[in-house]
Amino acid sequence: MPSLQHLFILTGASRGMGLAMAGQLLRPGHRVLCISRTTSVDLAHQASATRSLLEQWQQDLADGPAAAQRLHTWLTEQGPASFASATLVNNAGVIPTIAPLSASEPSDLAHALRVGLEAPLLLTAAFLGATEHWLLPRKVLNISSGLGRRAMASQTAYCAAKAGMDHWTRCLALEEALKPHGAKVCALAPGVVDTAMQVQLRSADPSLFPDAPHFTTLHTAHQLTSPEDAAARVLAWLAQPDFGEQPVADVRQA
Repeated sequence: MPSLQHLFILTGASRGMGLAMAGQLLRPGHRVLCISRTTSVDLAHQASATRSLLEQWQQDLADGPAAAQRLHTWLTEQGPASFASATLVNNAGVIPTIAPLSASEPSDLAHALRVGLEAPLLLTAAFLGATEHWLLPRKVLNISSGLGRRAMASQTAYCAAKAGMDHWTRCLALEEALKPHGAKVCALAPGVVDTAMQVQLRSADPSLFPDAPHFTTLHTAHQLTSPEDAAARVLAWLAQPDFGEQPVADVRQA
């Protein structure tokens, strides 16, 4: 009889910390489903070399309902028989054009909120709904940000998306705690990670983004965490026995 697999579903896995997390999850006993705007050739090669179970979906997370329906259907078709546990990691997010709200394009703001707030909420609903009666450990890890807890000028949409993620995670934790086999959930800030998003922030026009020099200093002072190190810290947090006891947390608390 084949051994049971630990299922990991990960969004935003084509670059940055998401790509690093996906790579670190590719190991014997794991089945990894990546949902991203593009698929990763590197991940495919790594999966082949390690004989790991990998599936990649090219999915626009700006269309949250379509992504959620696809996930719900897939999970329903799989059923729980092959799995030892199931985990959803909502990692995808975007920063819209960096500018004050008064100078922002409505379509740009809407896109950031759909990807960063609506899609993870809908995907989580689909994941939990499809697995409601799976009698195995289930987790939801939402990758949040310090900017969900600290205001910053010209970052209105991103801050709003992460603050909203933090708060709906709190609500969800209360709901799941009432169930006999409820999922463990956490919105986790990964620290300051050296990704394309950081390049975007430190390259912004200081007249539009007063904190741009701060992000430049973080880079020049080597105070950024590499995507690989950040991924390892996040996955270590996910593996902790007390995962979910804090519905909103920061890896720097460890």
